[in-house]
Amino acid sequence: MTHRPPYRLAINGYGRIGRCFLRALLESPVAHPFQVVALNEPANLESMAYLTRYDSTHGRFPGLVEAVDGELRIDHRPIRVSHARTPEAVDWRNIDLVVECSGAYGKRADLQRFLAAGCPRLLLSHPGASADDVDATIVAGINQDKLTGSEKLVSAASCTTNAIVPLLDLLDREVGIEEALLTTLHSVMNDQPLIDGYHHDDLRRTRSAMQSIIPVSTGLARGIERLLPRLAGRVQAKAIRVPTTNVSAIDLTLVTERPVSAHSINTLLANAAFGRLKSLVAYSEAAHASIDFNHDPHSAIVDGSQTRTSGAHLVNLFVWFDNEWGFANRMLEVAAHWSRLWSPHYIQPQSGDQP
Repeated sequence: MTHRPPYRLAINGYGRIGRCFLRALLESPVAHPFQVVALNEPANLESMAYLTRYDSTHGRFPGLVEAVDGELRIDHRPIRVSHARTPEAVDWRNIDLVVECSGAYGKRADLQRFLAAGCPRLLLSHPGASADDVDATIVAGINQDKLTGSEKLVSAASCTTNAIVPLLDLLDREVGIEEALLTTLHSVMNDQPLIDGYHHDDLRRTRSAMQSIIPVSTGLARGIERLLPRLAGRVQAKAIRVPTTNVSAIDLTLVTERPVSAHSINTLLANAAFGRLKSLVAYSEAAHASIDFNHDPHSAIVDGSQTRTSGAHLVNLFVWFDNEWGFANRMLEVAAHWSRLWSPHYIQPQSGDQP
């Protein structure tokens, strides 16, 4: 057994991603030296415990969940709970890292409110409003080496960016990308109502999430360019919300610099999925439906049965991803890598090791 000190984590915003992050930490096959010691969420404690224990998407929590004396207890370990609506109302001192999962803060001035309240470091579950609003935007397995340990504000990008950037990086290096067009088919999100209502400034998002396929705006192309600046001006993206509760897909069309075939592209992607991108990307040619990838920890799963080419340079790919669980696991990996840099006591976790 390897001894390592526990790093004290706090989660701000205990919604879909906040709960998935905590659960990913506890379910990870790699033992990470983290302990969640605080949660800030405006909802009441009983609801927090209930939605931790029972999850309609990912199933029952594989452990004991209790609400006792104002604390959330996971397998008898206490987690301090606060219900503040502003960063300043929480004492973030004695915390090593705060994971910001509310999605309510994107500009540097707002993010610095956490630092002013005692938070030493903040990891965002969403992109900053601009590249300059954070110290670094990191996609696990792609550019984590850019972290130095001196950063205070780091973004783990978005679920869609994590799904597509490893593939675009590989394809550009191996076959060259002249142009790329992406359409994300994304499961419903909580900025959509179940029935028509005055729910959003975007009129399309006032429509019932479960009755229509709904185009929405997306900043995916900008996010890709932040991570892969060599593709600047060559990527366009659009997004469509579809009435499923989890697991999304990306329809990717590329114009390549070098001639390709469906077989050569699939061979390239399959080799990467079983090789250097193994922890990030999976590959399959089975007859899949989206539900097959619920609770899948990969950033992306390439569906080789859907690969198409027209001529020697036009390629179409279809990629699945669990937009909740895959992303939560990537956030955990960013936190782990960052921790190794800012803590001199960090010991690289090993599979099966116990904290």
